[in-house]
Amino acid sequence: MNRVYDGIMGLVVGDALGVPVEFCKRDTFYVTGMIGGGTYGLPAGTWSDDSSLALATLESIGRMRRIDPRDIMENFVKWYAHNEFTPYGSVFDIGNTTRKAIGLYMQGADLGRCGGRSVADNGNGSLMRILPLAFVPHTDEDVAAVSALTHAHPISTGACVKYVHIAELLLAGGGPEEAARLYDGGRDIRKKPRKEVRSGGYVLDTLDAALWCFTTTSSYRECVLKAVNLGEDTDTTAAVAGGLAGIYYGSSSERGVPYEWQACIARREWIKELCEREFFSGAAR
Repeated sequence: MNRVYDGIMGLVVGDALGVPVEFCKRDTFYVTGMIGGGTYGLPAGTWSDDSSLALATLESIGRMRRIDPRDIMENFVKWYAHNEFTPYGSVFDIGNTTRKAIGLYMQGADLGRCGGRSVADNGNGSLMRILPLAFVPHTDEDVAAVSALTHAHPISTGACVKYVHIAELLLAGGGPEEAARLYDGGRDIRKKPRKEVRSGGYVLDTLDAALWCFTTTSSYRECVLKAVNLGEDTDTTAAVAGGLAGIYYGSSSERGVPYEWQACIARREWIKELCEREFFSGAAR
């Protein structure tokens, strides 16, 4: 079993499930499987900027054999300006904070001055791509630095650090109950009513919704469908939740990422190759 592939494919499949209903209000739709059309009119299995930026991060780490923020940002430029790391050769979705940060870098700004630092810059654009760091040696400072490429406010960097800690817990054999304790301490997120779970683009809402979905379900399928059907930022909520569920349930078990969904994913073999690079061999099993 390749744990890197499990987590990354869990993220990508969750993203693709949510793409057709992104921005749709809660309870105005009900997704039960992988579909196409919808918000962007794209084929089933199409992933968005969430996966593109996560895969750009993964590719850099695997090729450089270390976490190199500048190289990761160069990959973001290749995506934004040259349509690399996309499912079908074009960028069709990008957050404002991410666009501004990459644009500043392309204009020659210092790497440390590109990411948004205001309270208004706490969208979920770094949380959705941070999972690859969980599979390689890193420090909290590394995680914060990679978040800060686009989202540098402490709320965003802190959310990314917490998410990576939870992913590490699952990689070490922990489960939903332990993840809930690590996430919220004495507060039990599993008891939170659905109506109080927010699913917009604010980073802390996304992290909260993803952990709620993961810790209140018992399979990958159930987790990501619960996330998508929360509405609004459907692709990112499901991607963040799906990364955790992919690690925990796997990509080849009965409760894991359904094969029929994996088979729909654009450029699946290329994604698999990225996950199997030699540098990830220590984290793969």
